[in-house]
Amino acid sequence: MVVTGASSGLGRAIALELANRGARLVLAARRGDALEDTARQCHKLGASAIAVETDVTIEAEVNALAARAVEELGGLDVWINNAGVTLFAPLEEASFEEHQRVIETNLFGSMLGARIAVPIFRRQRHGVLINVGSVLSEVGHAYVPSYVISKFGIKGLSEALRVELAKEPDIHVCTVFPFSIDTQHFESAANRIERAPYALPPMQSPEKVATAIARLIERPRRTLHVPRALPLGLALHALMPRAVERLLFDALTKFHISNELSPSTYGNLYEPPRQLTADVHGQRPPKIPTPAFLGWALGRFVRNELTALARRVQGVLGRRRLAEST
Repeated sequence: MVVTGASSGLGRAIALELANRGARLVLAARRGDALEDTARQCHKLGASAIAVETDVTIEAEVNALAARAVEELGGLDVWINNAGVTLFAPLEEASFEEHQRVIETNLFGSMLGARIAVPIFRRQRHGVLINVGSVLSEVGHAYVPSYVISKFGIKGLSEALRVELAKEPDIHVCTVFPFSIDTQHFESAANRIERAPYALPPMQSPEKVATAIARLIERPRRTLHVPRALPLGLALHALMPRAVERLLFDALTKFHISNELSPSTYGNLYEPPRQLTADVHGQRPPKIPTPAFLGWALGRFVRNELTALARRVQGVLGRRRLAEST
């Protein structure tokens, strides 16, 4: 099994979970020392794990990663496209190059992984490709547009490959859509809004998502939402898109983007931040407990809808008075 982005966060949690289940692993990331540490932790669990320092935006390095995996393992059963970066900045802010780098890493990196893994799977007539998307593969976000675009693209990549592989019953393309995860994602991201982002509740542990991905490998299916209740929120968005988007913007502004000042930084766009440890978890928990957040969200939803209703009534009355006066 190949896992990209395995030096920390979700990728490290996936590697440890798979190691605990006896998988033979080839781990990839840019941060070599942290990647080696992940491999050592896998060895302690009794698993075989090889660290291959890799930038997923460089085709030659991705090809070398796959070649090493096939050479060391004798084949390839699973490829997990997990590596990713984030930029906190409206689309019109930050340089276009920075937004482009997010797309290159998250989407093009996954495309490169798929380009090399799928031909191997075809030759073997079996394999599992897992593309790690996000809830933001299906709904927007006010502060990370390039990340949203990249994650929507990953969903499209999976959809295209499923059609391409429709006559290969033992080759599976799976897409994982997690909600907010307790990783260093918020600390390592590039930041041009100069305020510190925090996880939005309900935050879940990387271990929970990693366990769900391990089970997905055992029983592949097209899509997996973590937590499983996530489609309920997506259904509400489909039914009342404008109402949910107003509520989401209010929630992001109030709880996700804090008033805590943060330096303008490239984060991990071009190179991994050296100050962060090789850890699974982050240090940016939600600013509000989940029950309190849900109570706030319900109250805000009602308030927003009453305001919108009053605005529509005023509009109707205004048009009626104008018609009567003419």
